[in-house]
Amino acid sequence: MATEELNKPPSLPPYPQMIMEALDALKQAEGANKSSISKFMESKYGEMPAGHADLLSHHLVRMKDSGDLLFIKNNYLKPGPEAPLKRGRGRPPKPKDPLPPGAIPPAPRPRGRPRKDPNSEPAPKKVKPAPSLSKSGRPRGRPRKVSVQPLQNGVEA
Repeated sequence: MATEELNKPPSLPPYPQMIMEALDALKQAEGANKSSISKFMESKYGEMPAGHADLLSHHLVRMKDSGDLLFIKNNYLKPGPEAPLKRGRGRPPKPKDPLPPGAIPPAPRPRGRPRKDPNSEPAPKKVKPAPSLSKSGRPRGRPRKVSVQPLQNGVEA
């Protein structure tokens, strides 16, 4: 039983912790690339699990998206205190004025077009203006089809 425990590889810390340790240990001003982070992890922790490259890539991308790491010129580095805040997609919301103490926040406006008031008077019908003739004396648009009257008694009407 003692030999089984000796052959068992020691458990590794979580990948984000190992990545942060690698960035701290490498101490490069421009950051560290993926291969240098991987080499540091292999040298410190020995044999890495199968699929180490995929796991490392996944965690680096996830940490970059969450704002834990910055990715500049193919190098990963920790954001400093002067680093810009990570913004989400779209336009940022307007700052809201704080409510006075004891005030009840207003209910959110309903979405969509407001419903008609069933008790209101119906709107008056719109009167169409008379078709104005343009300067040429003809109405605008395509002329109407002229229907041909059928022949009656051999004479066209």
